[in-house]
Amino acid sequence: MNVRCSICCIVPPHMLENLAVNGNSQQREWAFRTLNVSAQFRGRRNVVGAINFAVSPGQKRRSVFDAKNTEDLPGQLVRSEGAPPSQDPAVNEAYDGAGATYDLYYQVYERNSIDDRGLRLDSTVHYGVNYDNAFWNGDQMVYGDGDGEIFQRFTKAIDVIAHELTHGVTQYEANLRYYGQPGALNESFSDVFGILVKQRVKNQTAEQSDWLIGEGLFTSNVSGVAIRSMKAPGTAYDDPVLGKDPQPGSVEDIYTGSDDNGGVHINSGIPNRAFYLTATEIGGYAWEKAGRIWYVTLRDRLRSTANFKRAANATVQVAGDLYGQGSREQRAVQNAWQQVGVL
Repeated sequence: MNVRCSICCIVPPHMLENLAVNGNSQQREWAFRTLNVSAQFRGRRNVVGAINFAVSPGQKRRSVFDAKNTEDLPGQLVRSEGAPPSQDPAVNEAYDGAGATYDLYYQVYERNSIDDRGLRLDSTVHYGVNYDNAFWNGDQMVYGDGDGEIFQRFTKAIDVIAHELTHGVTQYEANLRYYGQPGALNESFSDVFGILVKQRVKNQTAEQSDWLIGEGLFTSNVSGVAIRSMKAPGTAYDDPVLGKDPQPGSVEDIYTGSDDNGGVHINSGIPNRAFYLTATEIGGYAWEKAGRIWYVTLRDRLRSTANFKRAANATVQVAGDLYGQGSREQRAVQNAWQQVGVL
């Protein structure tokens, strides 16, 4: 049983497995290659940021490397903190996405980078050939270019960047084991702060947001709008090659099999919808209140084996601590978890 998130990928394995079965010969090759690279990565660590010296809060330290379509990390340094924009859009997207993620955590939650001690934000673009994924490997971000027929470059979606960096935050805080309900919570927290970065950059309220994770990653060949929908789990895509979005939106439809590390990407739809319901009932900017409740819960209240019910109870308690027992905010959290069948 794999319980450590040694490599946390944005594209769930069931999508790549469907591509390997239903795609044309070239698409099947791309899918097998992506799956194999991810599996190999779980057996090794490519240390880039192992030595870090704490810096003053608010001081970003971003570095973007180019793997030049190899699988060697980190690659060639192509942009460092404060350097002018590159002519390569992937480099600029990785740089800007890391900055927007840092800003949310620092400016809203007073967190000093991913580890709260000023960790460097290292990213590698152009990883592998037609690599259909993006991941956090425990030390840095890595982005593939996609295959051009199913997936576009993975730096295009700022919520994907923030999602993967948030796996680092979880690693340093609750360290939720990457299996079953704790793993689904791990994935869900990444989606929560991924969508919050996207909303904040777009200056969107909870009502204005599309609540889509990975919107814009698919090419026009795919029948789908995103990898996941937090508002309506199970509706993000329905495609003859990628299959149908399997996410449930309530406990009554929870996945109980062993694939996907016990459904870490699949069952994350349940806590995702709980956050969406909370944020829209509270209203306004979701990062201000709903996001703060989820952040404090992740930072202070959860441990590695937390399940959905424990997380639900913790968010209700935190909402009461922050905004008052019986407050509108606490009622919104309670109502949300009840609607998805956890409480």
